[in-house]
Amino acid sequence: MEFTPSTLSQRIIDFGLATSYQMEAAWVEMRSKDADLETFKSLLLRKNLLTNFQLDRILTGERLGYFYGPYKVLYMIGAGTFARVFRAVHRETNRVVAVKVLRRRHRDQVVQVEQFLREGRMGLALRHPNIVTIYEIQNDPRTPYLVMEFVEGETLREMLKIRKIFSPIETMRVILDITTGLEFAFTRGVTHRDLKLTNVLITSSGRCKLVDFGLAAMADTSSPEALADCPSARAIDYAALERGTGVKKGDPRSDIFFVGAIMQHILTGVAPLTETRDRMARLNISRFTEIAPLSSLVPDCPPQVAAICNKALEFDPEKRYHSISAMHLEVQAVLHKMETGTLDAVKTDGHQMATIDPEMAKEGIGKTVLIIESRVEMQNLLREKLKSRGYRVLVFSNPDNAMARFAPDEPPPADCVVISAVELGSDALEAFNQLTTQPYTALMPAVMLVDPKQDFIVRGAKTSDKHILLPMPLKVRDLRTALSNLIVAPISH
Repeated sequence: MEFTPSTLSQRIIDFGLATSYQMEAAWVEMRSKDADLETFKSLLLRKNLLTNFQLDRILTGERLGYFYGPYKVLYMIGAGTFARVFRAVHRETNRVVAVKVLRRRHRDQVVQVEQFLREGRMGLALRHPNIVTIYEIQNDPRTPYLVMEFVEGETLREMLKIRKIFSPIETMRVILDITTGLEFAFTRGVTHRDLKLTNVLITSSGRCKLVDFGLAAMADTSSPEALADCPSARAIDYAALERGTGVKKGDPRSDIFFVGAIMQHILTGVAPLTETRDRMARLNISRFTEIAPLSSLVPDCPPQVAAICNKALEFDPEKRYHSISAMHLEVQAVLHKMETGTLDAVKTDGHQMATIDPEMAKEGIGKTVLIIESRVEMQNLLREKLKSRGYRVLVFSNPDNAMARFAPDEPPPADCVVISAVELGSDALEAFNQLTTQPYTALMPAVMLVDPKQDFIVRGAKTSDKHILLPMPLKVRDLRTALSNLIVAPISH
């Protein structure tokens, strides 16, 4: 079809991409019905009435794929062999989301459709700051799709392509986020089974979020031929590793191995597993046993960092970390020492490891505390004491910045909030009461540290069994007791 400005305008209205009123306004700005097509297209794009993606589809004659339910597609943000992902906006609320759509060639295959929906069902149960949230599943027989959190950022692969390598401390921050998300998923009985650079998204604020849980979980491992027909290359890698080491499909230590692979990749800029498109070649066990030692690639890498990576990449599963929690604790301990400039090491079973008391660290495993405190010395004290007990700690000096991390449709950034009113005064009180009264934060446990002389704060605080006051000066033991009582332990399945 040969398009003119008039026929293009009508097609846009017919597809529901803009209203008649909006198109009339565009024509008024054009000032002439005789404008050429290129000028009209430029106007539509400049006024955000269309995106380039929508315009290209219209001009190539595509009649479908502009809407999935109430979500209008703006542009494509990712494509794989299994699905495509689009940035979209709800036509009534204007909420921006990511819509993941099963590719057309898989829609008549029951196993593939079930695998796709299975990912969605897994994701609905995984609400965590380090996991991309899935909001809804639509089992449309014509076009199954998932509605997900839209992450403003880029994949770890995209970032590595620009950065070439990550420094050890940057790497440890990435791995801490990854292990935090995995640890939460494991408490829900979920393994990832598709860990790779493209399934780690990095937000504009620097937080890592995992995506695509379970896509490789249904791979048939009954024979080498079946493995070669796995739906993705990483599915073959997982299955080959498990067959080669004699562990059951779904062993959590398989995810740990691929966390190690990600860690070595971003530290060195080189994938530890030899890259090949030959599916049968991916089954060769030598790919896993002949990984180059990290120290040979990055000689100046701190030995504690190298030891964590080496242990995660052990071919023998008995020599790997026995759980993601164990790896998370060592990552957390080493990173803390790197950030505070106190990194020292001791010999442990042939590995260089940071000193850590595992019994002490068990207390806060899998739990995040958000601290709002303006005094640097108090920030450092609380961070150090809580991290030594296994907590992940987020620190803010400004209450407004901290409260901005909470949003109605987003998973909470922490399991508990600790607010110090000693210097923040009424600002701390306002943040505390905001937490207790807003519908989407009312269930968030909170502790406010108050000087007993701050009578107006004590009287004005909206307390409950989940929202309490602790007097200053503070004994950290009392805060730890309060956290243990307030934070409900993760449910295991």
